[in-house]
Amino acid sequence: MKHKGTPGFFDDQLRLEDLAKLGNPLFKLDQSIDWAPFKQKLDDWSAKPGKSNVGRPPYDKLVMFKILIIQSIYGLSDDAVEFQIKDRLTFQQFLGLKLCDRVPDAKTIWAFRETLKSTDDKSPDRVQEIFELFNEKLEQKGLILNEGKMVDASIVAAPRPRNSKDEHNTIKEGKTPKEWEDQKNKLQQKDLDARFTKKHNKSYYGYKNHIKGDTVAKLIDTYVVSPADMHDSQALNDLLTDKDKGQEIYGDSAFTGDACEKIILEAGMINQVHEKGYKNNPLTEDQMKNNKIKSKTRVRIEHIFGMMTKRSQHSMQLFTKGLERARVKIGMMNLAYNLNRATYLSNVYGINVSI
Repeated sequence: MKHKGTPGFFDDQLRLEDLAKLGNPLFKLDQSIDWAPFKQKLDDWSAKPGKSNVGRPPYDKLVMFKILIIQSIYGLSDDAVEFQIKDRLTFQQFLGLKLCDRVPDAKTIWAFRETLKSTDDKSPDRVQEIFELFNEKLEQKGLILNEGKMVDASIVAAPRPRNSKDEHNTIKEGKTPKEWEDQKNKLQQKDLDARFTKKHNKSYYGYKNHIKGDTVAKLIDTYVVSPADMHDSQALNDLLTDKDKGQEIYGDSAFTGDACEKIILEAGMINQVHEKGYKNNPLTEDQMKNNKIKSKTRVRIEHIFGMMTKRSQHSMQLFTKGLERARVKIGMMNLAYNLNRATYLSNVYGINVSI
């Protein structure tokens, strides 16, 4: 028996309605978030006085930004996201595109992401500005409760280089190998910022995503992006803010030591970091019991990293080069997580998270 029917005018709309009933996550996200402040911010950055209107009009900046959100949620490359937008109705609906509309190609997506990098060494990248804008609204809505904070870091892998030992040592010193300086094409293929690190006796290469999360809502509060060889504790000072005063702070034993204790004390926070045992000074039974109690709260930060990797096996991996691009990509991962988490909280608790 054949199940084919005659095409109708409203087939696409009916199919999208069916997908929404089945739980289309992008539909829920789009309905929960007010995108107007995002669009305003993006348009302000791209505004150029006296610009001619001759030629093909540029793509809407909010559409371009939402493409980066799709990339971050599903772990797609520029080429893959171009294909998927053309192929999937749910992606087109999220972007407000129809079958007759132009879809940005991979090079256009790459070029737009480049505009979000830092304009100088002292200013934050534009993704971080939008991240902070969204978090301010979440705090106003009462979703970031400020009843406790947790800190941790996760390695974000980058493609491993094929450098000689001398080249690796030169890069580690913050210099560029002399033989590369005259080979511009080769230099463009090299990442001078990513670093090697070891965890559980396994070698990794790339960057680190240092985050501070809200212990109740499990939303990312602040973040720092660094090369992978930066110790977790070195980002602590930049993660803490004046709003953290009086709150408990949870972290694993990487955040022990005099330097971290001083930072936590100066921030006016209550230290709930795990205690660490040493070779000739092991933890007492009481200390181990206290660590176990602290773990019940501290472990919630692992849920954040777990969700970021669960949606796509590639979401915690980079294919860009350089720290500035890494900050944009990892910042988008963090923002996409908060957008999804806020949408989930709004659906579960009936809280309007529109900003």
